[in-house]
Amino acid sequence: MPKLKTRKSLIKKIKITGSGKIKTRATGQNHYNSRATGSETRSKRRDDSVYPAVEKNIKKSLPYSL
Repeated sequence: MPKLKTRKSLIKKIKITGSGKIKTRATGQNHYNSRATGSETRSKRRDDSVYPAVEKNIKKSLPYSL
C-alpha cells in the first residue's frame, strides 16, 4: 500500500502541543484592526484550541505527524 500524503498547507497553520492537542492562530488579524477594542485585540494574540470534531479531521489529513 502506498504512503499517504500529508497536507502541507495544514501543517503550516497548526501547532501540535506536547500532550498532542492541536492549536491554531486566532483569525481576523490581517487588517482592519485599528477599530477593534482592546480586549478583542488581546484575544487575537492567543492561540485557539480546536474542536474535537475538527481535530479528528485534521489528524486524518496529517497521517505521520501525530
